[in-house]
Amino acid sequence: MTDTIFLPDPDATDRFARLIAQHLQAGDTVLLSGHVGAGKSHFARAVIRSHFGPSQEVPSPSFTLVQTYQNDAVEIWHADLYRLTHPDETQELGLADAMETAVCLIEWPDRLGAMQPMRPIHLRLTSHGDGRIAEIMAPHHPDLRAALRAQGLEDFLIGAGWEMASRQALAGDASGRRYLRLRRGVQTAVLMDAPHGQPDDPAQFLRISNHLAALGLSPPQCLAQDLVQGFLLLEDLGDDLLARLIETDPRRELSFMQSAIDVLIHLQSHPAPPNLPDLTADEWAASAMLGIIGDTTPLKSALAAALRAHANGPRVLILRDYHCENLLFLPERQGLAQMGLLDFQTAQMGQPAYDLVSLLQDARRDVTPAIAAQLQLYFIQKTGQSAADFSAQYATLGVLRALRILGVFTQLNRNGKPQYLRLMPRVRDHLQRNLAHPMLADLQAVFAQYAPI
Repeated sequence: MTDTIFLPDPDATDRFARLIAQHLQAGDTVLLSGHVGAGKSHFARAVIRSHFGPSQEVPSPSFTLVQTYQNDAVEIWHADLYRLTHPDETQELGLADAMETAVCLIEWPDRLGAMQPMRPIHLRLTSHGDGRIAEIMAPHHPDLRAALRAQGLEDFLIGAGWEMASRQALAGDASGRRYLRLRRGVQTAVLMDAPHGQPDDPAQFLRISNHLAALGLSPPQCLAQDLVQGFLLLEDLGDDLLARLIETDPRRELSFMQSAIDVLIHLQSHPAPPNLPDLTADEWAASAMLGIIGDTTPLKSALAAALRAHANGPRVLILRDYHCENLLFLPERQGLAQMGLLDFQTAQMGQPAYDLVSLLQDARRDVTPAIAAQLQLYFIQKTGQSAADFSAQYATLGVLRALRILGVFTQLNRNGKPQYLRLMPRVRDHLQRNLAHPMLADLQAVFAQYAPI
């Protein structure tokens, strides 16, 4: 897997090189690619000086082709193969033996041809403004990736002016992201660390955040960003999650949930950002089959038919994970802005009742049937929908969401996160209740035959 790191200035490149130098040992080779002037020699010089001292003279090997450095601890070969015209010429340089016994830094490695190192570190440098972007792939150095991530974080915080802040880990979510609360005197902020390779994109987080803010809502403001590496420094909205406040004082549940529904209605009454995912009924149905073993064709067909019949109207923006652990109460603000919003980067187009299902059929907490019914009526009256049509839409989307959550929790358990298994009985109960809707009798019959719950 390739890691991408933004190096904003020469000092950042030096720190990056010194960090890599700490992980190099005899038999390691760094293959340095990039256009002329991208910083390959700068990087190599910093690696060499990290072992031989800042006063070590490091001439370019452009004309000598190879420069060697040795002390009691390490032997380093620095090669520039730009002037070679054929891979066979590398045999005369002694690089084959050096790649087994020394640390090698090789610029223009495409000239090596078939003579490839056993433990390569591939590093491509590209100019980017006043700095450069480093793309590194080091499959034989697992510890290096974690060290580079940590160094990238430090560089980001230095650039944002928060490097001296204290750090406290915050509860994460089901993704590969992690969150840290930073404290600098009386100021606080939240760091989102979102490594590449995750389905959630920090750039999408910012796009949806900007949209929500433009509607007068309260996503966390972005204070600093590095989208190349996946770091965001965000406004700290505090700890007053609705789930905690309701647990402390259940009498506030109805008013909090009505406020959350008011935010949904406001959000859905405005056009969504362009080019968001907009799945067909068949695609939605297929996405819900993750946790079901065996042939899912009958289930997918039945669910897709139910979606087309009851939940296939005009699309609105849905946030997808709209529940009380992603909503905060901000009493110092006014109106709809009192509801802080988190975890919306997977927003897409969907049906109006989808986020309401997420709110009222919460996998993490119970909402009593009486309160759920009262809040559904509140949504119906506020939006002017037909109660009968809404009821069928709500139940169908409830089946869809319950199946998707069960599949996600099953996958998370396989990936070493078994804590979500304790939530599955509640979600299965949601699924059964939704399937019991009179308009879903055909769907219930298919589930009874192919996927008994």
